[in-house]
Amino acid sequence: MAALFPAPVYAETVLSHNFRDAQRFFLEALLDLHAAHTLMLARQGIIPEASARICLDALASLDRDELRHAVYDGRYEDLFFHIESRLEELGGPETGRMHTARSRNDICIALYRMRARAEALEIVKAVSALRGVLLGLAREHDAALMPAYTHTQPAQPTTLGHYLMAYVEVLGRDETRLQAAFATINRCPLGACAITTTGFPIDREYIAALLAFEGLQLNSYGAIAATDYLTELAGAVATTMANLGKFVQDLLLWCNPTLGFLRLTDAWVQISSIMPQKRNPVPLEHTRILASRALAEAQGVFTCVHNTPFGDINDSEDDIQPLVFTMTANAQRALKLLAGVLADAEFQTSRMAELAAADFLTVTELADTLVREEGISFREAHHLVSAAVKSLGGRYSVDGMAAATEDLAESVLGRRLAVSRNRLAHALDPLNFVNIRTVSGGPGALDSALQEAESEAAKTLDWIAAKSSILANYPAQLSDVR
Repeated sequence: MAALFPAPVYAETVLSHNFRDAQRFFLEALLDLHAAHTLMLARQGIIPEASARICLDALASLDRDELRHAVYDGRYEDLFFHIESRLEELGGPETGRMHTARSRNDICIALYRMRARAEALEIVKAVSALRGVLLGLAREHDAALMPAYTHTQPAQPTTLGHYLMAYVEVLGRDETRLQAAFATINRCPLGACAITTTGFPIDREYIAALLAFEGLQLNSYGAIAATDYLTELAGAVATTMANLGKFVQDLLLWCNPTLGFLRLTDAWVQISSIMPQKRNPVPLEHTRILASRALAEAQGVFTCVHNTPFGDINDSEDDIQPLVFTMTANAQRALKLLAGVLADAEFQTSRMAELAAADFLTVTELADTLVREEGISFREAHHLVSAAVKSLGGRYSVDGMAAATEDLAESVLGRRLAVSRNRLAHALDPLNFVNIRTVSGGPGALDSALQEAESEAAKTLDWIAAKSSILANYPAQLSDVR
């Protein structure tokens, strides 16, 4: 006796899941796509106007609430065929004409792209919002001294504004990568049909415009087979989350009272059930794990499509899409959470300034001053300053360092210094250290960097507004055409 489709286990483990995913992620886009394709068929004279009207009226009469909550029962393979049956109930056999010159292949890829472009846009919005918070903080703390670290050890003085601007620039690059991913995603595959287009005289550009695509995914084989629209988004998300994780790691260290650079307000800390003194900065930990989850999910996208055939294949279709959208959701959560935390955070700038003036952090400038004032090589200056550092045995003071440099000059350089001790002491001032580093990108040139970043941030907001308008307005424009 022949078995009936679908096998119960197949329905339980695959088809019912895909049905629910399609309801959740693609229902409205699928109905819009049906309408746009029908309009294109009528405009091209491929189906009669009267048939198109029957199809459009049937689409308008669909009970969307029923479609959203329908339970998969195995009568139809997927949501596409479930809707097809409802349309035929409403409009009769004529509704079958809307399926001329298309395939589930190009339909599904179009739906994936329509959802993915919206997700990419939301991530750009979240990155832009975080960047805006950090720009404001960098502007506020442009002159606040703090120690910079290399190899996790105190290195040189800088400013909090300079540090924050480093990550602001990273976020700007993240925005660029995500915008590029949006551009790749928002290309229309419709008209590719199964994989080789059709013999009907369709207008691919028209249907692309109706659905707010910004051009075609031209080659029909590649429109079905290529997965780089997914992996480019996953790659951009992975890079953004890796960058985010590095920044959050610093912030968590800064919250440790031993360092004491950052204090979260009461709204953002959790207490201990046993230790009354605890102020745990757990939102930063949540940010870190959300970023790590999104990164892992991005890697999962690459793993799923790696070494799969270049063609129509389920590995890169229904089963992978929820992973993509879980990735984008977690990325958005991480970005929004961090922006919220930092908007309320209190930077302990007096503690930062204290450590910027400690631990020999300014002695690079002392060596530079000796090069300028004494006409010696930097290597000679380095030897002298290094000897002075060692002579103090880790007990730093400005006066002690200046005196040791002066006292050791004859034994190291073979002569005494001409520069005064006061000049040596001035070279050890952390504020002087920062202010004279006016080379482009340095802490003393922060104002121009802030202005440039603020200009770039404004351009991103314009981009967001333009893309948001395109995606928000197309359903109304499609309705007007109908």
